[in-house]
Amino acid sequence: MNMLGHKNIKNTLIYTQLVKFESDKYICKVAKTPKEISELIEAGFEYVCEQDGLKFFRKRK
Repeated sequence: MNMLGHKNIKNTLIYTQLVKFESDKYICKVAKTPKEISELIEAGFEYVCEQDGLKFFRKRK
């Protein structure tokens, strides 16, 4: 909110609703080791969840 210079969250919400992404398709990757995790983060992937000791990441196509 501060990055946009807005004092009121309602103004920020207007702009975030105007953003249209070309697709909601993602590239999905799974990491087990700290090295794999750091490589995915450096490649622009975002953490989604963890299951059975595996960490799942995604990045918009």
